[in-house]
Amino acid sequence: MCSGAATIEQTCFYDLVLVARDEAKLKEVASAINAATGRKVETIKADLTVSTDLHKIEQTLAADSAITLLVNNAGLGATKGLIDSTPEDLDNLIAINVTALTRLTRSIAPAFVARGKGTIINISSIVAIAPELLNGTYGGTKAYVMAFTQSLHHELGSKGVQVQAVLPGATRTQFWNRAGLAVEHLPQEWVMTAEDMVDAALAGLDQKELITIPSLPTLENWNAFETARDAMRGGLSAVKPAVRYHVAN
Repeated sequence: MCSGAATIEQTCFYDLVLVARDEAKLKEVASAINAATGRKVETIKADLTVSTDLHKIEQTLAADSAITLLVNNAGLGATKGLIDSTPEDLDNLIAINVTALTRLTRSIAPAFVARGKGTIINISSIVAIAPELLNGTYGGTKAYVMAFTQSLHHELGSKGVQVQAVLPGATRTQFWNRAGLAVEHLPQEWVMTAEDMVDAALAGLDQKELITIPSLPTLENWNAFETARDAMRGGLSAVKPAVRYHVAN
């Protein structure tokens, strides 16, 4: 196992445990990775919307001390609006994007804290800060992922655990087709390759970024956003309503 993240300057390979629903695709990917790198790749077939499967992966994470990095990349997308979505669609979206991510993180975090090191990468989305772009429930789940990661950093950062939320824009994967909108129908100047997105995310991890937005032109853009957010902190809770609401004292 590598002790650090992959970087531009130094290639660092991990042994892997891959989890997904499609066993045939899992084995195909595992074989390709093994052939290219020589690393050991274990596969586990699991549907994280099924409680028994989710519990199985939680147990694996909690029991395996060789695991030093967790990537919460499982996710569902949605392009339909709220009223065009079924309750079951929304439940599945939340189950994968929020519940599974939270529980898997919770299952590994105590071991990382006990060892004083470990890395957690959570895949969010640009809709975490631009929710108007897609389905509001999807945007809400990804805003949760970003907020959860920021809180994790506050809670675990001083205990040796590095956390990162990656906020990709449109990425050329099967995600779009499964969400109901073919990627070919998007403005092509928006669409990044998966390889470029991953390289940027790893570079951001190496630079100790808490939030990585692969397509954002400059770090100053994000810093301005954070400065505006921090400026409100002192006025978020007070004994009296703000004067502009004209509430009688």
